[in-house]
Amino acid sequence: MSDKLTIALSKGTLLKPTINLLKQAQLPTKELEIDSRTMVFDYDKAGLRYIMCRPTDVPTYVEQGAADIGIVGKDVIVEQGKDIFELADLEYGYCRFVVAVPKELENTTLDKLNYKRVATKFPVVAKGFFYSQGLQIDIIEMHGNIELAPIMGLAEMIVDIVSTGRTLKENNLVELEQIMDSTTRLICNRVSYRTKHERIQALTHKFEIITKGGLIL
Repeated sequence: MSDKLTIALSKGTLLKPTINLLKQAQLPTKELEIDSRTMVFDYDKAGLRYIMCRPTDVPTYVEQGAADIGIVGKDVIVEQGKDIFELADLEYGYCRFVVAVPKELENTTLDKLNYKRVATKFPVVAKGFFYSQGLQIDIIEMHGNIELAPIMGLAEMIVDIVSTGRTLKENNLVELEQIMDSTTRLICNRVSYRTKHERIQALTHKFEIITKGGLIL
């Protein structure tokens, strides 16, 4: 494991607020703000390395020790169940897991969906939720636009992550039940937490001060 502190960053919608967080924590960010295909950024003077990852890969890099810490959404953490520490809620990138159904079913109750089919990209979350409600469902795991599933009769409902709910509305779907909220989290490799404890704790504290102050845009 390198002497540098390696941080796995999520590409996509979380990247801009994450760069703002790093900048406010007085960490180097200049090269991160340039649109490029570079995936590894080394800052020898600061003893830092950033690696750019798909959000779904961040927990794997952290669990396996390729990164000491990572920044990723709670939705990914819950779905994957990797063996990592969750250090802090960074309080941005808010979204929520929901059960959604076609508009004509908006007045139905959850128990009426027993033994029905649910399309989702998050089978672990979906299975855990319906099991906790004492319901049995048939999970259809998908990777594309799952809003299409009820339209085409593939499933009676979906479990998905939403922020504004606009996509649901555009596809004539309504939110029936909220499962859980999701925000961006700071996660850590278990070995790194021991071997680089002081530095990781100091950075975690700095991030928490920034996020509690509502300074991330």
